[in-house]
Amino acid sequence: MEIIKVLEVVKSFFNEYLLPVHKITAIEETEKGWKVAVEIIEENEYMKSHAKDQMIGVYHVQLNKQLEITTFKRQSMRPRSAIPTDG
Repeated sequence: MEIIKVLEVVKSFFNEYLLPVHKITAIEETEKGWKVAVEIIEENEYMKSHAKDQMIGVYHVQLNKQLEITTFKRQSMRPRSAIPTDG
């Protein structure tokens, strides 16, 4: 199933180049390939040392038809305890 391959590619990319994936919240097939919404935990030493809430980075990722990531962009940041507001 192609959607499973999309998940594997995105998870592998984030594990290798950024941070491990916390959650994939959306996958959409388009005419040009795939759009994926990814959440990762972006914890830093300051947050840990001050017992602050973890931050979640929300990324939008584009893949072409060959399942190669062509772009990714962090769309927003929110505390882990905050309720997501996107529809």
